[in-house]
This record gives sequence, structure tokens and C-alpha cells, in this order.
Amino acid sequence: MKKFRFVVLMAIFVMGLVGVAMASEAAGAAGKATNESVSFFAFSVLAAALGVGLAALGCGIGQGMATAKAAEGVARQPEAAGKIQGVLILGLAIIESLTIYALVVGLILIFANPFKDLFIG
Repeated sequence: MKKFRFVVLMAIFVMGLVGVAMASEAAGAAGKATNESVSFFAFSVLAAALGVGLAALGCGIGQGMATAKAAEGVARQPEAAGKIQGVLILGLAIIESLTIYALVVGLILIFANPFKDLFIG
């Protein structure tokens, strides 16, 4: 498990470096962006990707655990399946909303970054 985590973190780091390099190259081709603005927007994209990815990972694990426990409950008490199903669907909707919130924050970081004026003069 530790090797898997290390590989995932290194892959994210390498993807971030590749993204920064590609953004710098694209800005150089455009000829109008400064180095600071390119770095800022490249890291904003990286932060958005990490945020949405981690949110999706956590929510996926949570949904899997909730579904497993609901199936366990139905197996123990089949007569309570309707109640368990209703609570499960409500719980899954709340868990999924957390991923949607992370996606909205990621889109704000990419397209309407409120910190742009602080870092780029």
C-alpha cells in the first residue's frame, strides 16, 4: 500500500511539472504572458486537479463503504430493505454533493481565480 501511495504521489508531481512546462511553452509561443502569470495559472490548474481528484477519491471510498454496509444490513434484515435503501440513497446524494462542491471550487480556480490580483500585478 505504501508503494502505491508513493507511485500515485510521484505521478501527480510529474504531471504537475509537465503541466508547468507545457504552459510555459505555450506562453512563450504566444509571446505576451509573463513567467509569473504562467506559473500562477499552471499551479492553479494543478491545485484544481488535485482538489477534484482527492475529493473524488474520498467520495468514492465513502460511497463504497456506505453501499457495503447497506448490503450487509439488507442481508441481516431483508424486511428493512426499503428503509435502508432510502437512507442509502440520501447518504449517497450527500456524499456526491461534496465532489460537486470540489468541482465548482476547481472551476473557480481555473476560470475566475479570486487570487489573481494578489499574485500578478
